[in-house]
Amino acid sequence: MHIGGFQKNSLIDFPGTIACVVFTSGCNFKCPYCHNPELAAGPVNGVGRLNTSDIFSFLSKRKGWVDGVVITGGEPCLQPDLIEFIQQLKQMGLAVKLDTNGSRPSVLSRLLDRSLLDYVAMDIKTGPDRYPDIMISAPGSDVIFQSIQMIMASAPDYEFRTTCVRPFIDACVIKQIAGQINGARRYVLQKCVREVAMMDPQFSKNPDRFFSDQEMMTLKSIVEETVQEILVR
Repeated sequence: MHIGGFQKNSLIDFPGTIACVVFTSGCNFKCPYCHNPELAAGPVNGVGRLNTSDIFSFLSKRKGWVDGVVITGGEPCLQPDLIEFIQQLKQMGLAVKLDTNGSRPSVLSRLLDRSLLDYVAMDIKTGPDRYPDIMISAPGSDVIFQSIQMIMASAPDYEFRTTCVRPFIDACVIKQIAGQINGARRYVLQKCVREVAMMDPQFSKNPDRFFSDQEMMTLKSIVEETVQEILVR
């Protein structure tokens, strides 16, 4: 595992669970507004900042105080030993939440088939036609819909979420996404924050890219009859 960061305690990243957060390095997307550009860029010289033994040692000492682990990124499903890592977490009696961009349905399938995930949060970046703009090596947007269907059918608990920022999101794109996740348990619309480091430092300089609170409510209204629960963050 290429691990780029580790947060020892979180009350907000895993609903209903006291968790720590493991940040993996490397991503196969190039979203210009990405808020974790160092993680997305991948490990320096192929080496992560932490090793898994340090994390397991910490978790062993905090047994009874930490209930779960969030694995985020970067894109965790790019890690070749992700399944083995999660298996060890489950053997310790910990719940596991995976954050993913949905580009590796084959990995998701193996994790779900083995009952290794308790919660999946999948980012839906844009509409099907616009995914080639953000994929470094585009396997096609079909894999995104495969992951959506798999999560809705098999994940014990889950949410889909979209960071709302132009030109990747508009009312038409939200309608497309609503069709893809029709009947989903939970959908989260996230307002893109300007005052943070981004993959493309020039991206935030155009104020027209960002949605107002009122515009976020308009996007919410497009989806709210399609899903069981919709939240705006």
